[in-house]
Amino acid sequence: MTLTTAARAVDDIVDGAAHGLAVLAEADSWQRHSWLNALAVLAEADSWQRHSWLNALAVEFEAGSETIAAAIHADTGKPDKWARTEVERATQIVRLAAVETLDLHPQAQRLDAQPTGSGRLAITVREPRGPVLALSPFNFPLHLTVHKVAPAVAAGASVIVVPSPRTPRTAAALTRAVDAAGIPSGIVTVVEPDTDHRRTWQLITHPALPTVSFTGSDAVGWRIVDAIPRKKVIVELGGNAAAVIAPDATSIEDLRHAAERIALFGFYNAGQACTSVQRVYVPESAAETFVPLLVTAAEKQDQHADVGPVIDDASADRIRGWVGEALDAGARLATGGPGEGRWLPPTVLLDPPPSARVITDEVFGPVVSVLTYTDLDEAYARVNDSRFGLSSGVFTHDLRTASHAVSVLRTGQVVIGDVPTYRSDVTAFGGIKESGRGREGVRATIEDYTVSRTAVFAEPPVSGRTP
Repeated sequence: MTLTTAARAVDDIVDGAAHGLAVLAEADSWQRHSWLNALAVLAEADSWQRHSWLNALAVEFEAGSETIAAAIHADTGKPDKWARTEVERATQIVRLAAVETLDLHPQAQRLDAQPTGSGRLAITVREPRGPVLALSPFNFPLHLTVHKVAPAVAAGASVIVVPSPRTPRTAAALTRAVDAAGIPSGIVTVVEPDTDHRRTWQLITHPALPTVSFTGSDAVGWRIVDAIPRKKVIVELGGNAAAVIAPDATSIEDLRHAAERIALFGFYNAGQACTSVQRVYVPESAAETFVPLLVTAAEKQDQHADVGPVIDDASADRIRGWVGEALDAGARLATGGPGEGRWLPPTVLLDPPPSARVITDEVFGPVVSVLTYTDLDEAYARVNDSRFGLSSGVFTHDLRTASHAVSVLRTGQVVIGDVPTYRSDVTAFGGIKESGRGREGVRATIEDYTVSRTAVFAEPPVSGRTP
């Protein structure tokens, strides 16, 4: 399998998707019928076959882990250890999807909860909506792509992947792994992205692609949603994740632990994660102790081994500009600086004003702002005072405090006892407000990619019975 070029006509890519169940044997025109054939193969593939394909893909990821990690590093500059971690997580996701294929069985339900349902049985099955268009970002070019691809294969849907233009090596590595795993041609097609996005938008709006999954900026994501209101659209967008240190978690040991976790996951991958710690709310009475601990932890982060560069010069210049605006507006610099080129040092700002863009928007860089509070509900209100709602974290030992946080924080995920950056690949994950719609996580994604159909079985009619 080779990377499908953007120059290939859009209709050639998706023509088979509209009529794919009709043909399996026509191999005379690969350009036109590979997708058509792929859908037919998927329609005939039992769960065990899809399970086998996915397990084979996981084996290929494991066997080629160093090569794939090197591709991620070359594309993004991501530190080697985080690139290797990304391959490990992608492998786990594929194995999770393989397990899910064996759980996609019909569900039976007796209907005699109503008088008219006596003697009747319903059987509900889930079937793919159709081919999936998966638009993936640069920051986790394998992990977040596999979150879209593996559930599609598990559900029996073919998938077109449009990777970030910034990650061609990772896209090629994924294509090679899919080919080596023996997944039939056309089930997973990786399309070379076009720089002007014209063909990408043609794919987004193409009627043969009923499901679109996008991870990226909120501006682009909501533009996609508005453009295709009749399609199933899953968008995982931005965030300005906050960590709250509750008053009961302010011993020196607690504060040191929180500082180390916040430094690690505020600055790893140069802060280029949608759940990267961006805002920290600490009790005013504990700030004098906490800030030096955070500064120490931040300065221990190695620029090359832990942090890495941001993706391009434009992003670096934007981040420097936002930090400068915050400082001009009254924030104080605890550590950090302008850096050089794409390399920005871990930066800790103290008390930026609420209107500063490092507070209101997604920095997507190695910048953490520390703000103080005197009342915990005030801190929660400030966390919620955001157009985003992806993830939040609360450091606390108190069950009542934890329960209250889960109740009042308006984010798709609330992490108790750790940073908001934590993400499980097992459970449903996604945001509210402008952070997105739909959910990722293998089982949740399968549900989004499929529709339910119900068959009702009635016993033979009996004279006089009302149907």
